[in-house]
Amino acid sequence: MYLYLIPSLYLLAYLLFFLILNWWLGNAFAGYLEMKRWRRIFFFIVYVLAAPPILGCFLPDSKVKFVLTAVGNIWLGYFLYIGIIAVPLSIIAGVSGLMRGENTRRNRITARLCLIISLAGACSVNLYGIRHARDVKVHELEVTLDKKLRTEDGKDSLRVALVADFHMSVNSRPETIQRMVDLINEQDPDLVFAAGDFLTSTYHGLENPEVYAEILRGIRSRYGSYAVYGNHDVEEPLLGGFPMTPISEAYRSDEVVSFIDSCGFEVLSDEVEEIVGGAIVFVGREDGEKSGNGTQKRLPAQELMDGIDRTKPVLVLEHEPVDFENLGEAGADLVLSGHTHAGQFFPGNLITPYFNANNYGLKTLYGVQSVVTSGVGFYGPPLRVGTDSEIMMITIHFS
Repeated sequence: MYLYLIPSLYLLAYLLFFLILNWWLGNAFAGYLEMKRWRRIFFFIVYVLAAPPILGCFLPDSKVKFVLTAVGNIWLGYFLYIGIIAVPLSIIAGVSGLMRGENTRRNRITARLCLIISLAGACSVNLYGIRHARDVKVHELEVTLDKKLRTEDGKDSLRVALVADFHMSVNSRPETIQRMVDLINEQDPDLVFAAGDFLTSTYHGLENPEVYAEILRGIRSRYGSYAVYGNHDVEEPLLGGFPMTPISEAYRSDEVVSFIDSCGFEVLSDEVEEIVGGAIVFVGREDGEKSGNGTQKRLPAQELMDGIDRTKPVLVLEHEPVDFENLGEAGADLVLSGHTHAGQFFPGNLITPYFNANNYGLKTLYGVQSVVTSGVGFYGPPLRVGTDSEIMMITIHFS
């Protein structure tokens, strides 16, 4: 369905974008509407700018494809915010009577101001968002579990670094991942958990993957570093963040598996281990949306966790914050997730809370405590507006 729907909607949005800017230009400059040649040139330029995301999606893997994808992701951010600013301005101008259709001096000034506000505003927001996305921060959170931690040294708390959604791809920079690793090591964590989406639906779009893997292997933790796969740790074409092939065709290639294995984490895929010297039951779940094996589904929580020692603290690492009722019945005490990006950029940060039981932070659901991080990387446009790229440092108290 997405193969036909998303490109069509994208091009229709572009047509609306052209009509709005054409209207502003027609009001801003006397005689513009009669200059058919210049209008055709403007139309051509606008649709040339529309091409990189589409070509980056449908071209076969190549250097050209990935350059177009990177350029297209940046342009999508500008296109988004030009629309967010220009559409309301157009409605306000039309409803308020600021634009009456006559070629008056007031109309020309109003139209020029709206053009400047739309174009300069979108540019400013994107420059801020791109820079802010690279500024990884450390956020602190405290959780208390009603179970004792039976370790030989008698610890009653653990410092856990939760990271997720690196989305290493065409717009990534090794410096961002290096900053994350340095900040994690400064926190001297007992455990490090990576909640999936190392990649953005392709391994081949990542330039110099061995550099990223070497950086990630520099993470230090007292009791180990663990990870699960996310729904984008597969190979599939994307347009504006939407997959162009069905889930049954989203496979986790050998290159994806080998790369993630080389990043220094112990990856669990529907597996249970006892960690911290056997004091904690740790469950790593396969992603519920895309298992990476076509139509194969992950194990139900009750089946996966059957026979675990419920007298010990039970921690679950799961990419998407879902299935809390079943996890609670199966014995989970704390579920750690990513996936949501907390909306990543405005207005997404206002919308995603309505689609996730826990969009961000700490929340108790069905007797299970859930912690969701906004993640480190970005998906689609390489920007964050209204959210942070973060490492969530969780102090877990046991009592």
